[in-house]
Formats: sequence, structure tokens, C-alpha cells
Amino acid sequence: MFENNEITRRKFLLATVLTPVVAPTLMSAMASASTNISSSGKRPNFLFILPDQHRYDWLSGNDQLPVNTPHLDSLVARGMRFNKAFVASPVCGPSRACLASGQEFDHCGVGDNFTVYPTSQTTYYKKLSEAGYYVGACGKLDLSKPAFDNGLDGRNHMSEWGFSDMVNCGGKGDAVFQWDKFKTPFEPYMVYMVKRGVADVHAKDIASRGGGHAKGPEAYSKTWPTLISDEDYEDNWIGRTGLEMMRAFPEKQPWHMVVNFAGPHDPEDITASMEKTVRGRKFPSPIDSTQLTPEEHEAIRQNYTAMVENIDRWLGIYLDELQKRGELDNTIIVFSSDHGEMLGDHDRWGKNVPYEASVGVPLVVAGPGVQVGHSDALVSLIDISATFLDYAGAEHMEGMTARSFRPLLEGKTHVHREYVLSGLSNWRMVRDPRYKLIEGFDPSQQKKYGSVEKGAERPIVLFDLQSDPHEMHNVATSNPEIVERMKKLLPERNANPDYGFPTPEAIKAYGRG
Repeated sequence: MFENNEITRRKFLLATVLTPVVAPTLMSAMASASTNISSSGKRPNFLFILPDQHRYDWLSGNDQLPVNTPHLDSLVARGMRFNKAFVASPVCGPSRACLASGQEFDHCGVGDNFTVYPTSQTTYYKKLSEAGYYVGACGKLDLSKPAFDNGLDGRNHMSEWGFSDMVNCGGKGDAVFQWDKFKTPFEPYMVYMVKRGVADVHAKDIASRGGGHAKGPEAYSKTWPTLISDEDYEDNWIGRTGLEMMRAFPEKQPWHMVVNFAGPHDPEDITASMEKTVRGRKFPSPIDSTQLTPEEHEAIRQNYTAMVENIDRWLGIYLDELQKRGELDNTIIVFSSDHGEMLGDHDRWGKNVPYEASVGVPLVVAGPGVQVGHSDALVSLIDISATFLDYAGAEHMEGMTARSFRPLLEGKTHVHREYVLSGLSNWRMVRDPRYKLIEGFDPSQQKKYGSVEKGAERPIVLFDLQSDPHEMHNVATSNPEIVERMKKLLPERNANPDYGFPTPEAIKAYGRG
């Protein structure tokens, strides 16, 4: 639901209201930070690179995929790569709310993409600020996704969410939402595009590809290059904006910076120069797919790869910046994503489902004291918040269930969680090292991403990921003991029976199904 956030032209125009910068104050938490000081004598900085819709396996090192991510490789070479990282909810708004609050899906306050982050609920960003950190953010934050009230400078809600500086832009589809109707930017990226004289060209291109709303194979198969330049491409604008912000950070104060890239989210828009880097590469076809031709799937995967590799290029630029600033050895660097991307597996596109390609994300961490290697420990994206607060010596949020995986990073343990949770709409998932149980999901149902209707009987699906890594066979009926054991681990659902089910009016207003 919108929580009184109606989308009107008045709302667009009111989005110009600026939020003043509130300088963070040093709190008593600094006194507890003595055990969190690196060998340089300072508390570590945090650089968090968070693309949108980057699936877990789309990196270098996968023999099945010709993907080149050399800068991520450099992080892995001096840090830890997690092979089993998952999100608490595989869709933008809820996933980022879970991360910000450090809570699981049913308690993060954002059950769908049509609800704004509750003003009464604090964030880990604010806790870092209270602990004396300068807290920056740029890109697609999605904490007020349905309100379209970013502000023309992207700084609305800045102090409310706990940021010292922030430029919050819309994603690919959101930034151009109803552009033909209003011709009015409500966020900073399209302000920039208007100044460049290419706003109409860009909006028309995104709309021609389905508007970034995961509308299926027809939209994904529109893989021609965009007419805009590399300079005007949204991820490149986000990358530059983040660098400019970092360069203005105050000296002698620890900082946090999260860069929220808009890619590799659909649509499959890439520039002409990006296209040249990927055409001709051979990719395997999707798992259990009956849609499109092999050539169309290959082009889609080429475009997706180009977006991933462009973000990796920006990671390299940020690493160079840290080196120039003399801060590389005192910065915890984290690369992950808010959720994955099905890319045609099981005839599904985008996210929203409990398959590994949707709920699984990459997670690489490097920095002072981080051991080198790969980890098979189960980790949730929400745990990043607890880990940052741990290193900062900051207070945790009330109700927070995220767990710091600092002991993993420092080689003090090899185990983190016995199981991870995820949920959306009417399905809930629990996954342990071998099995995945899902309640309320029908693999045969494409409508509403396989989630059964509210009030309907919730079927049980069990996948044995050891013998069936592609999640092809429901083995629930033949494993009743495992089903009963794992059902007890499912999360307690939100007490509101409407939680996670946006109203038809909200869906119609927002333009997403």
C-alpha cells in the first residue's frame, strides 16, 4: 500500500523540497570502538557497492559463463568470497528495507514495492552516523520507492534515514515513469538528462523496452544499443556522482559510502561501446526454458554481461580512488546486490521468486583483517548491516535480527547461520546447507510469480539442492521428516494479513504488476 503517498503532478513538483544536511555528532559509541580499530589506528571506512539485480553466479570464475570481472577478482584475491549469500526478500524495496533495518521480511515494514520505509524505524545508516561516521549514499536507494519524492537533488529524507550526504535517484523504469504525461523530472538523474538535452530520447528508449518492469521475454529480447552516450548512461552517472561525493568527505572522520547502481536490472539497455565488448560470446541457454530462440537468449545474456562488466569497471575506479586517498588499507569493501535475476531460467524473468538465481546474490568482502578465501557459510544480505555496526563499534537497532559475520571474515569460525530466510507475497522460504523448503509457492504457476493467492491453501515445495541444484524436482512428498523439520524454521508471518499484498489501486497507480 502507498501509506498516503499518492502519485500526482503536485507530488512531482513538491519533490523539489530540500532536506538540510545534518552533521553527525560523536556519540558514546566511539568509546566502545577501541576493539574495532585497524592497524592504522583508525576505525575502518566502509565502501559498499550494491548493484540492482545481479545474480550470484554472474562473475568471473564460473567455467560455464564467459564473464570478465577483473576488479572483483582482485577483491577476491585479497578478501573473502561467499558462495551462499541470500536476500531476505527478492525485490527492490523490501530487500533494501530489510538491509537498512537489519530485519527479516515480515518485520522490515516494507512488504512490497508499493510501501515506503517507515519513518518510525531507524536504519543502520543512522546508527553509523550516531557513532561518528560520515555516511554517504548515491544511486537507487528505493527506500521511498512508490512516493516519487526523491527531490530534484536527490536529498529528500536524507537526515531522516541517517545520511550525511545523499543523492537518491530513480531506477531505470522509475526515473522515466509517466514522462510522456508530465515531462517533469522528480529525481536528479533525469534533471541531468534534461540539461543534456536527451531526456526524451532516453525515456522513449526505456519505454520501448518495457520500462524496466520485468514484463517477460518480449521486453528482455529488445537488446539493441541505446542512442545515449556512455557519459549519459545511468550507471556511469551514478558512478561519477558517488566519486564526487566521496571527494568531498571531511578529512579525519571515518566514513561509509554505498553506491547503488541501477544495473544490471532490466531492460537490457546498453551503449554502443558496451555492445562491442560482448557480441560473439557464447552463453548456455536458460535452465528449463521454453521461450525465445537460442540466439535471443544469447543476446540477452550478452547485454546482461555488459552491464555487469561496466559495474566491475566502476569498482576498479573506486579502488583506484581509495589507493590515491591512501585509504585502501583501512576500508572494508563489500560488493553484493539487492537480489538476483532469473534470465529465463524456468521461463521466469526478473526476480520475485524463491529460486537460487533470484534469492542468491554475489558477496565479496575485502579489507583490514579480512582473511583470504572462499566461504560456504550461509549469509543473509541483512547481515551486512550488523557487520558494519560491529566494526564501527556502533549500537544495534532495536529488533534487529541481522548477525555480524565479522568472525567469518577474521577466520575465527567457518559457520554463521544454520539456515537463511526469505519471503515475498504469500510465499516464505527457509534454506539450510542442503535443502530449501518453500511454503505458498507453486512452481507451475507463472501468474503473480508463482505465489499463491492470499487466503489460499499454501502448498509445500522441497528442493534437495545437493542432488538437484537446478531446482527441477519437488521432493516434499517423499521426505516428510525433512518437511516437518524445516517447516518449524519458517518465519513467523507478519500479524497483518494484508502485509505483502499491495492493493489493486496501488498497482494501477504505480504501473507495475
